Amino acid sequence: MTPGQFAERTVLVTGAAGNLGRSVASAFAQAGANLVLLDVKRGPLEDSAKQLFIATDLFDSRSAQAAVEQAVQRFKRIDALCNIAGGFRMGAAVHETSDKDWNFLFDVNARTVLNMVRAVVPVMLNAGGGKIVNVGAFAAQKGAAQMGAYVAAKSAVIRLTETMAAELREKNINVNCVLPTIIDTPENRAAMPKADATRWVAPAALADVILFLASDAARAIHGAALPVTGLS
Repeated sequence: MTPGQFAERTVLVTGAAGNLGRSVASAFAQAGANLVLLDVKRGPLEDSAKQLFIATDLFDSRSAQAAVEQAVQRFKRIDALCNIAGGFRMGAAVHETSDKDWNFLFDVNARTVLNMVRAVVPVMLNAGGGKIVNVGAFAAQKGAAQMGAYVAAKSAVIRLTETMAAELREKNINVNCVLPTIIDTPENRAAMPKADATRWVAPAALADVILFLASDAARAIHGAALPVTGLS
């Protein structure tokens, strides 16, 4: 990371109160960015001259649109969108999957991306360009038992990333995604107490990859689904 490389740029981070969201926000803050932080609850996030928190229901397109309008009013532009909001849960076999589980996993992983890009891309087009980084999952590259809804939802994120890249690359908008394996969070450590968490992906390490994809150094990368696996 180069200190100040995002100076005078505005980065919008969804799921900003979560473990990965906080790490991503911290990385961009250290690089000098103005930050727009979206989540349903504030959590540990604070407002400052260079940081704006907006409580947002990302399942609701109107809420997402209102948040983007507030961000533009404050900072005038959005240079990078990091779609960090998402969620995981194991499930039943596909033939036993409930509507509730299916809808939740598609809403939290794919609908949040759709609602945000519908609000942000017009802003980027008017400004002449931008960067979008989505969070897929390494597991979404193939099916896995009891993970049908999750794998399908994260696969949708990858396909949306590739499609948007094809649509927007000529408009100076780069769209890429990362595919992490297990992220080292307190929740994952509690769920898998016997696992070797040192082999997982540290949130700060994943944040560094996301920052790279949002930087000028990644200007020639379009539609990539980049595995981030640590030692797992």
